[in-house]
Amino acid sequence: MSQGTETVQRESGRKPLPGIVKAVYFLLLLYLFFFSIDLMSAAFKMAGRGFAEQLVSTASDPLAGLIIGFLATSLIQSSSTTTTIVVGLVASGALSISVAIPIVMGANIGTTMTNTIVSMGHITRSHEFERAFAASTVHDFFNVLAAATLLPLEIWFHPVQRTAEFLEKAFEGVGGMHLASPLKLATEPLTDFFTGLITHEIPLLLIALGVLFFALSQMMRVMRGAVLERLEGLFSRVLFRNDAASFTLGLVTTATVQSSSATTSLIVPLAGTGVLSLRQIYPYTLGANLGTTVTAILASFATGSAAAVTVALAHLSFNVMGVAIFYPLRALPIWLAKQAGAIAGKSKGNSALVVAVYIALHIIPIAYVLSR
Repeated sequence: MSQGTETVQRESGRKPLPGIVKAVYFLLLLYLFFFSIDLMSAAFKMAGRGFAEQLVSTASDPLAGLIIGFLATSLIQSSSTTTTIVVGLVASGALSISVAIPIVMGANIGTTMTNTIVSMGHITRSHEFERAFAASTVHDFFNVLAAATLLPLEIWFHPVQRTAEFLEKAFEGVGGMHLASPLKLATEPLTDFFTGLITHEIPLLLIALGVLFFALSQMMRVMRGAVLERLEGLFSRVLFRNDAASFTLGLVTTATVQSSSATTSLIVPLAGTGVLSLRQIYPYTLGANLGTTVTAILASFATGSAAAVTVALAHLSFNVMGVAIFYPLRALPIWLAKQAGAIAGKSKGNSALVVAVYIALHIIPIAYVLSR
């Protein structure tokens, strides 16, 4: 029996579960983890989708579009949903392509709140919280840096729009398609049960957070020790063995389950426990950013509108350009995320301050938009 396993036994004061029981229990916890994220997303959408649609429709210039895209996605926690709303508005003529593209850029930034919420599950262990918070924010820093770089270029030279218009011609005449998400198929029945039973978003959100932190804490209990050592070998030698493998994994899993919130949130606890390094996570995050564009692209094909397809492909183009710039310059977002993690994990006071700043970053843009 390994020393790590013995430590876990001493901490819990209980006999270890048999291997098969532990595996089944872990899969159940993993299901609950994904269910909690789906339920949280449903609660956010219940609270904010109507407001998000109103926000998106009021965008009048590129800067406002960027802020509104960030806010709308923060409210409903789904960049795919925000982009799909934008695609519909462009198809109806209610929104121009030049304003829609900055909204898509902002949507990329707003989708990462779930990651940060998941990182809070490690807040009682300072070293784990430092790693988890860094892993949750590296996605933010990439998206912010990409938007800060490409938005001025888009206003002046329109590289994203021109690339999207070129790609749209290649897809001209393609009909609507639908890709079923296996994750959605698994969690939707339970989510529908709760949303049918409870019609107010606040209780739903509280239930989702309760299930999330329970599943996360139990997953960490199961994973620590010998299981963690085996997982570390699997991830390091196989799934995240190099940047190409990590990027492909993020791309394929996110395109399949159609939720970057789910796929990127899953790696936060793995980073917190030390299974994955921030350097390994970064390419996975870039792949997830590309994978999340699939939903809106498929939705745009169903509209029959060239402008709508252009906007959906602009989401893809923006992410490809962001990867082309900030994969070679990966040291910058990784360094920024490490610094954020170091600050957050230094003390409980710092952790509270970081959470307060994070909340303020959402409240201030809302105040800006409402004051216009």
